[in-house]
Amino acid sequence: MHLYDPYVKNQRQRNLLELADDLADTFSENANDIDEEGRFPFENFKAMKEKGYTSLTVPEKFGGKGIDLYEFVMLQERIASGDASTALSVGWHLGIMLEMVDDQEWSDELFERMANLVVNEQALLNRAATEPASGSPTRGGMPETKAIEHENGWTISGRKSFTSMAPALDYALVSAEINDSGNKGFFLVNVKSDGITIEEKWNTMSMRGTRSDDLVLTNVQLPNDALIEDSLNSKGMKLPKAWLLHIPACYLGVAIAARNYAVKFATVYSPNSLPGPIKDVAEVQRKIGEMELELLRAREMMYSIAFRWVTEPEKRKNMGEELAAVKHVATNGAANVVDLAMRIVGARGLFNDNPMQRYYRDVRAGLHNPPMDDAVISLLAKKALEDPQEP
Repeated sequence: MHLYDPYVKNQRQRNLLELADDLADTFSENANDIDEEGRFPFENFKAMKEKGYTSLTVPEKFGGKGIDLYEFVMLQERIASGDASTALSVGWHLGIMLEMVDDQEWSDELFERMANLVVNEQALLNRAATEPASGSPTRGGMPETKAIEHENGWTISGRKSFTSMAPALDYALVSAEINDSGNKGFFLVNVKSDGITIEEKWNTMSMRGTRSDDLVLTNVQLPNDALIEDSLNSKGMKLPKAWLLHIPACYLGVAIAARNYAVKFATVYSPNSLPGPIKDVAEVQRKIGEMELELLRAREMMYSIAFRWVTEPEKRKNMGEELAAVKHVATNGAANVVDLAMRIVGARGLFNDNPMQRYYRDVRAGLHNPPMDDAVISLLAKKALEDPQEP
């Protein structure tokens, strides 16, 4: 718990963290089984729904807790230390509401409608925007999925890849080109609708429990009000997507789990070639110190920027570069921490029944979540060149 003490600012946050503690400790018990079987952690999501975790970002007036970005990343980091696949999956779901609270892009009626789905129906939501041809939506490609308007509503067809939580989703916000116009929109789609199938494409070495399978839509019929976001009729320039900090939070959670395992291992493992446990070996202490430094650097950056987002809303529109930098620093730092932890544990960490090998595989996935390293560096360079400072 001491790893979170510097960041807990009030009793509300401590209570929220205790909720995450209980869930994470439970999730860690079956995380290896979920990974080995490559199955979706339905039992974890059942527990989160029962505890109200899946509605935490819904405003209080609609039945949620209205947690802010700072609280969001703290809870997600803790959940990820128990099971990263569960944390990353539920992060996409929770982030939808958090984004809409910040952007206020939806109408009041639509926001209340979506909140009711999450709170009263305990529905799981995710955006379905990535496609095999266009890649990550953060690169700006137009989706090949098409939505055609007709008298009774819409017909939508296409294929979405990397659809996290696919087997458990109730609704997806599907991106599509509208009427071959070059205008992109998001459509609210009931995943149980006729014409929707899930193709089990998710056979990866990392984050196996996210079940980010393909969502295939074939002439799916939607009502007139299914279009909930339209780039042509947007209210204006959207804020940077601060809720994507759940990505670095997740991988820092993996790094914390690896760090904790390695430190505990170092305190109890005592080979007969030494007079005591390996924690007394200078090289092991050096590696532990390097892990602490990596975590301190990345976590201080993440929490301080999340706190600024919450407390200085007037600066949000100019925080895109800082938010992107958090992801770069945190995911690369997390990978370094797990590498160091593996070196401390040694060959024992390679066995399939040892959680270290799962941490080692899972943390690599963070390098491929948006925004990508090259995009972050380019963004920072562009910002510097646009506003050169006098010497």
